Amino acid sequence: MDPRALTPALRALRLCLHLMVAGLLALAALRSDTAAGVTAAVVTAAVYATGSLLPSVRRSPRAAAGWLVVLGVAWLALLWLTPDGLWVAFPLYFLQLHLLPARWSLPSVALTAGAAILSYVRQGDPLNPGVFIGPLLGAAVAVATVFGYQALYRESERRRRMVEELVATRAELAAAERHAGTLAERERLAREIHDTLAQGLSSIQLLLRAAERALPGDSPAAGHLARARQAAQDNLAEARRFVRALSPADLEHGSLAGALERLCRPAPDTGVRARFTVSGAPVELPTPYEVALLRIAQSALANTVRHARASRAEITLSFMGASVTLDVVDDGEGFDPAAPSPTAEGGFGLPAMRARARSLGGTFTVESAPGQGTAVAVCLPLPVEVAA
Repeated sequence: MDPRALTPALRALRLCLHLMVAGLLALAALRSDTAAGVTAAVVTAAVYATGSLLPSVRRSPRAAAGWLVVLGVAWLALLWLTPDGLWVAFPLYFLQLHLLPARWSLPSVALTAGAAILSYVRQGDPLNPGVFIGPLLGAAVAVATVFGYQALYRESERRRRMVEELVATRAELAAAERHAGTLAERERLAREIHDTLAQGLSSIQLLLRAAERALPGDSPAAGHLARARQAAQDNLAEARRFVRALSPADLEHGSLAGALERLCRPAPDTGVRARFTVSGAPVELPTPYEVALLRIAQSALANTVRHARASRAEITLSFMGASVTLDVVDDGEGFDPAAPSPTAEGGFGLPAMRARARSLGGTFTVESAPGQGTAVAVCLPLPVEVAA
């Protein structure tokens, strides 16, 4: 464990472990009848203190294992010289479980408990159940404590990462919502300018042209009508420039077909190969139509990438005289269109696409079934001036 992650409670537990080892070694030294026993207790204390102060022991499993081997040899020498060294086995359990991986720590704990039991048996004192139960029970308590704490620590770390991911996701979602709101307002303004101001100026221009044709050639009003028609034409061009400026960035540098072709370019880590085709003779569509068809294609392809687990997708733009259709087909898992949406986003994608199509007088259909892929189709009737 990273020492920087230690909380005040864990620092207190580590201090208690140090005090326990120091107290038990001091007890063994005081109760020893020989100078060798005192020397063994001092050597064991020195080895323990050295390992506790070395940063490499906390950072390197190999260094920790080497330190535990040296500490174990010193403890065995103490155990051979004085039976009171048996009590040091309990803090050794915690050190072994904490510093070694499970495949080594459990056998080390078992060997330490066995050495403690054998040291008592070697003294020749009468045997009783406590001789075996004491070391084994201490080992069991240490194993349960350390493994239980490690499980709680892993769960705490998992929850911490989840909270961090949630905070990051909320920030990304807020930024995406702000961006989506900006784009939606730009598209709304573009539709309003196109449907009101641009259409009105276009009608004024047509009426002025008709009035020019109805006037005699030498009429003094002809010049005024020509200047008025030119002013209407200039303002209509300016209004259309505003509409283009407010349109999505994907449509700024080309046609709808070009934007859809760029949408199908291979993207890393999606796993979906998309293809775009055009059917019929392309005509210039009003900006609201291009925006709606592009947004529907983007949303449908995003659903394919996120939810369908598809390998291929096909986008087809068809011009059929009085209407234009867009089809997005994939070979993914499919779903039941009549069932509630299982997506985490709440299923707003399909209703939003349907609302876009209906706002322009079109139709929106979805054909899908579990295991049979999905086909999304939108058909928009073209305005009379475009269809003609």
